[in-house]
Amino acid sequence: MIPLKPLTLGEILGGAMSTIGRYKGPVFGLTTAVFGAYLVVVCLAAVVAISAVSDSFTTLIDTLDQPSGPEPEWETIQPFVVAVVCVAAVALIGYVLAVSIVQAALLATLQEAVLGGPASIGSVWRQALPRVPALIGASILTGLIGMIPVLFVLFALVIGLVGASASAAGDSDEAVGAFLVFGVVAALLAVVPTVWLYVKFSLAPAAVVFEKQGPVGALRRSSRLVRGRWWPVFGISLLAALMAGVVAGVIQQILSMIGMFPAMAAASDLGDHPELSEILSVFSVYLVITLVGQLIGYLIQTTFPPLVNGLLYVDQRIRNENLAQVLAESAGLPPQPPGSF
Repeated sequence: MIPLKPLTLGEILGGAMSTIGRYKGPVFGLTTAVFGAYLVVVCLAAVVAISAVSDSFTTLIDTLDQPSGPEPEWETIQPFVVAVVCVAAVALIGYVLAVSIVQAALLATLQEAVLGGPASIGSVWRQALPRVPALIGASILTGLIGMIPVLFVLFALVIGLVGASASAAGDSDEAVGAFLVFGVVAALLAVVPTVWLYVKFSLAPAAVVFEKQGPVGALRRSSRLVRGRWWPVFGISLLAALMAGVVAGVIQQILSMIGMFPAMAAASDLGDHPELSEILSVFSVYLVITLVGQLIGYLIQTTFPPLVNGLLYVDQRIRNENLAQVLAESAGLPPQPPGSF
């Protein structure tokens, strides 16, 4: 999938695209299955939550329908708050798990692609699943470390807002402006260390899957590999994310426009006071096509950037650790003199 030498930008992007094209089953099959299961779980949680608060919902509607009636009591609103929190918790936990499984599967597929070997859905699943807990741990650690500069920013913003409020009470316009500028500058300055930390640890997922590293070891490994190559890793990662976002956006817009024509034609047949079922029937085709576009766009955005990230990891090891010779031996190629790759 890639030449066994330090990789150029074109070779990294081309290698990611070639991996998607050659291993469609593990890449798109597993990704679709995992996120499909995630959506089913979230929908089931929402259905259970709605069923649990249906009686309270009726009571709340009756209370709100009374123009001069009392305000809804906390006992009436509480079930809705609990239901929303529970569904949100299920959605968040399920999303983290789904993203980690997909990322592990993509990197496991890439590991076979670099060697030119076969990769079935079953083999990728067996290889990826044991690495999911370590991937989740590495993601949590990266997020916590990235929160450190954000906390400093929040502290600076609070100081700026409090100072501005105090200055406004004293009719000091210059002091208000100074405190506001202080808060804005502090927020902008925090972007730099946050991005720097993110790129510094961006190769940790590949270290988890390729080297079976734990969360802490993966972050240390990523830090060592990125050292001296921060800007190329940052630039290529950003370019991959932008490319995936643009392609996904174009596909979504095209499918949305395609679905709009039959919906507009059918909408002209609606009466002045259409029922909800009629409206849903008219726009069902549009909704289905739009959802398909969203799914395709999401698949692109969740597959291409992680594969590029994995190839950046391979490139750094080729540059720093002579991984090209190791890959050649693993692929069964005959020994070659240095510099021949």
